Amino acid sequence: MKDLAEFTETKYYKIESDISLECGKLLKDVQVAYETYGTLNKNGDNAILICHALTADAHAAGYHKGDKKPGWWDSMIGPNKAFDTNKYFIISSNVLGGCKGTTGPCSINPETQKSYGHDFPVITIEDMVKVQKKLVDFLGVKKMIVAGGSMGGMQAMEWSIKHPDTVKTTIIIASTARLSAQAIAFNAVGRNAIISDKNFNGGDYYDKNNTPDYGLAIARMVGHITYLCENAMHTKFGRDFKDKPNFDFGVDFQVESYLEYQGRIFVDRFDANSYLYITKAIDYYDPISKFGSLEKAFSKSSSRFLIICFDSDWLFTTSQSKEIVNALIAAGKDVSFVELKSPCGHDAFLIEHKTQTKIIKSFLRKDEP
Repeated sequence: MKDLAEFTETKYYKIESDISLECGKLLKDVQVAYETYGTLNKNGDNAILICHALTADAHAAGYHKGDKKPGWWDSMIGPNKAFDTNKYFIISSNVLGGCKGTTGPCSINPETQKSYGHDFPVITIEDMVKVQKKLVDFLGVKKMIVAGGSMGGMQAMEWSIKHPDTVKTTIIIASTARLSAQAIAFNAVGRNAIISDKNFNGGDYYDKNNTPDYGLAIARMVGHITYLCENAMHTKFGRDFKDKPNFDFGVDFQVESYLEYQGRIFVDRFDANSYLYITKAIDYYDPISKFGSLEKAFSKSSSRFLIICFDSDWLFTTSQSKEIVNALIAAGKDVSFVELKSPCGHDAFLIEHKTQTKIIKSFLRKDEP
């Protein structure tokens, strides 16, 4: 039933030193939720750090006891899979600002002994990587591969830029060096839906009876539209009615019912404040502006790169992946690029595991311990 030999378990690491954030503030007593699969070798150089997307977490593979579903990228992590646990030591951690065990706005502020709420400082992708670096050092990793899709690709990119002595290979999937204005706009609509919820209470809702579930559900609905593409939505739903026309403003079409369902189940597993903070971190990420050009951003990297994109992804487009590729070529880096055909839109990186597995396994042969 299970590809990994035993049930997986989320572990926790508390960072002893303060984290200096990009916004200029310090964050104390940061806890990191993480999981590992496979075994780290004596040289500490067979590790792969898996960086997750917006709403995922540390549980990337295997089953927790009692779970009916495995981790979010189980199709890619395990024995003989793309990220092969027979060869590699796989690490997956919940990002800073998350709500699945790593310090975020729902965590207890050590200075007040209450949930941070909107006292939590604004964070960036760079801050997420700072926290991950503390974790991998704690685990004894000396050299590693970094891989991620979507927001995870941004983290992988930042790793290759900021820690060239640690990262030997970088895999960036369905990602971008910076968001387009359109993508920022979608995030802004989602955040405004949450902030406008009558139960938001300025972000301090943790000790209240009601939470901003309605606003968070709408934010998820808006976001989910960007994860699919027009053809995928047409194939899945078309203009089919859920039952028959109601001639009112309720749910009539199957696509409406689907989005309503996605919003409803999302509020049971995610925190509204975390959604605000993490989407803002994605918006802010921009190594092009920070370094003057993407070529300059990659100048010190010593990594090999694999860039994968999908032809139906209109959120993080092929042209955005090619921008990364062209910058790496201009910087004289070792880069491979693949555009895959898929009807699944941006979500393809979570779905198209067979084609990705062939490409990644082939690419990683040079890294095999």
